[in-house]
Amino acid sequence: HGRISMLATMGYITPEVTGKLPGYLNPSDPSSAFENIPNGLGAISKVSIGGWVQIIAYMAFCEASGRNSRGDAPGDFGWKPPLLATNDPATKSRRLNAELANGRLAMMAIIGMFFQDGLTGSAWGDW
Repeated sequence: HGRISMLATMGYITPEVTGKLPGYLNPSDPSSAFENIPNGLGAISKVSIGGWVQIIAYMAFCEASGRNSRGDAPGDFGWKPPLLATNDPATKSRRLNAELANGRLAMMAIIGMFFQDGLTGSAWGDW
């Protein structure tokens, strides 16, 4: 849940900071340009059923493709990221604890963003 929350938090913030990619949800419908899609919870109603089918199919593919590569430890998918992987148990423990703490913080952050968006109708409020 922590890793997904970290990705969700970044996905919520990134379009506000960097802007949106060019393109369309549906190339045959010019009103479905990415820049016309609102940020936050408002985007859920703009994605068509076909889009949701693609999203769910991709999620299922990712889940199924990683099933055989999991290690014994929780969260161990057998992937060693460059510059982060280590064989030192103390360093590995410290990094895993930092990941857990950041994941917990991200879970609180994304819930706060969802709550604010649902309450005010704006992904970021009026700052």
